[in-house]
Amino acid sequence: MIKNYKYLKDINFPADIKKLSQSNLKILAEEVRSEMIDAVSETGGHLGAGLGVVELTVALHYVFNTPNDKLIWDVGHQTYPHKILTGRKDRIRTLRKGNGLSGFTKRSESEYDPFGAAHSSTSISSALGIAVANKLSNKSNNVIAVIGDGAMSAGMAYEAMNNAGATKTKMIVILNDNDMSIAKPVGAMRSYLAKILSGKIYFSFRETIKLIISAFSKRFSKKAGKAEDFLRSAVTGGTLFSSMGFYYIGPIDGHDIDGLVSVLKNAKEIDFQGPIMIHIKTEKGKGYEFAEKSADKYHGVTKFNINTGIQEKSKSNIPAYTKVFANTLVKHAEKDSKIIGITAAMPSGTGMDIFGKKFPTRMFDVGIAEQHAVTFAAGLATEGYKPYAAIYSTFLQRAYDQVVHDVAIQSLPVRFAIDRAGLVGADGPTHAGSFDITFLTTLPNFVVMAPSDEAELVRMINTSIDINDRPSAFRYPRGNGLGLNLPEIDEKLEIGKGRIIKEGKKIAILNFGARLHECLLAQENLKKKGINITLFDARFAKPLDEKIIWQLATDHEVILSIEEGSIGGFGSHVGYFLSDKNLLDNKLKYRSIILPDRFIDQNKPDSMYKSAGLDSNSIESKILDTLNSKIIVKKTN
Repeated sequence: MIKNYKYLKDINFPADIKKLSQSNLKILAEEVRSEMIDAVSETGGHLGAGLGVVELTVALHYVFNTPNDKLIWDVGHQTYPHKILTGRKDRIRTLRKGNGLSGFTKRSESEYDPFGAAHSSTSISSALGIAVANKLSNKSNNVIAVIGDGAMSAGMAYEAMNNAGATKTKMIVILNDNDMSIAKPVGAMRSYLAKILSGKIYFSFRETIKLIISAFSKRFSKKAGKAEDFLRSAVTGGTLFSSMGFYYIGPIDGHDIDGLVSVLKNAKEIDFQGPIMIHIKTEKGKGYEFAEKSADKYHGVTKFNINTGIQEKSKSNIPAYTKVFANTLVKHAEKDSKIIGITAAMPSGTGMDIFGKKFPTRMFDVGIAEQHAVTFAAGLATEGYKPYAAIYSTFLQRAYDQVVHDVAIQSLPVRFAIDRAGLVGADGPTHAGSFDITFLTTLPNFVVMAPSDEAELVRMINTSIDINDRPSAFRYPRGNGLGLNLPEIDEKLEIGKGRIIKEGKKIAILNFGARLHECLLAQENLKKKGINITLFDARFAKPLDEKIIWQLATDHEVILSIEEGSIGGFGSHVGYFLSDKNLLDNKLKYRSIILPDRFIDQNKPDSMYKSAGLDSNSIESKILDTLNSKIIVKKTN
């Protein structure tokens, strides 16, 4: 720690907070906020969401007996203050680094993280599971879920609330309403919450507390019962939450720590057999001027100067793959009015903000609702439109049933722009794009592409425009391209045709995706050792370029495939083709390099790829090992 804090220096675990008087909690909260700003300025990471829940975090750990009471955070990027207060203060400057603290909640990291969360809208479901388990085990532990930062736009949250209300299981849900997710939230729920806040039912905090204290009496008098009825009906206006079986409280000021403590204590002690929802209003970025003024730009940050708020910028002038995608799609949309852009609460992350500025009536941000995004796109496709669903690989996993049932089976021409393919660095395994090649190439009649560089990405976008009889996808990595000149938008690829990059003898590498540069480095090193290899850029995992693969198999002794994906993807399809055509015999050896069968912890991307065996040295070693084993087999024969 850098500063000599008055209280935080002596706070190692939540039990230490309970030693303070309630009047000192406000100072502690200010110190936690200061420490978080200092730490994130050095590490980068998620800033705005955590700043908004500092008072809430202090109050929760002051009132409840964690970790016996289970505190479950939705979208774990809100939890930096929680980590500071739960035994991880001294490691907070290792956030998102190799062997450091995760940027999200993680069960293996701390007993104070009862459920891991990096994707949104899982807190109510998991909390209900824990609460029901407690009930079945006759445990009296409290279970608290904190949901917000846009997570209420996802259908899973409502599925969980519906179930929680029906089971009448005691649990507390805190709706952290900050009117934001990463960007401004969208949808009817946002408007609904705004009406609650702007109407007559938004009491002053003191009035609300008075009513809550009356309503939460353990033994309701006639007068208290009337107060309760008034609170639940007048304050909520017969809200959706009440109709789903929740005892709804709020909205209240989420930055008034004294008020929060009072409400949480009463929620903890009330004899109500069912779920309780406490609706708090917070400000994303609270307490840091620059984050308050620009909450979207300070949601996730690079290292920054605390005094000026200026974030470190990439030293590269090479555009990122995301921007190349967005700018290329805009060029096509200028000529084709049928092109529609769709994103699921990630307009800036996917580049759809660029598209939306140019075509505001043709870009749809559906909120944190990937399932809906895919089926919405399918509906558009039935009417002759050309929807581009721009979704991170890790988030597309949430909509796989819709990809299968609503798109693939009906052979609808939805185009999937899959960002953050492969390993992504500091966000770790929860955000890695490891499985999309596998889960898409198993689907009949799907076109699956991956560019080896930004120029190839442009060609694949160009190609996808004319794929009108089936679904298609192109996946591309996080970060900048290689600095290549970009082709014009009329330069397209033949479906299912790859390209030979280098011609050699005996050994052929079949590359799919952005590892081509590492393959070229391996090829150069092997050339110095007198080994000349053929390098083939497949471009398509489906359909395969069977003609070229057949030719390479008959002309070479070793074939090695490489991809940034799990087993079952490109390499598996190549292996099946070679086996099915009886091309695997004593003459030909086939090996594949894929992501290993484990989740790879956060680190710098280069270190992660080295760990995965997908760097140039690992490729070279794999080739040499395969050659040596082939020589041994020949000698034995």
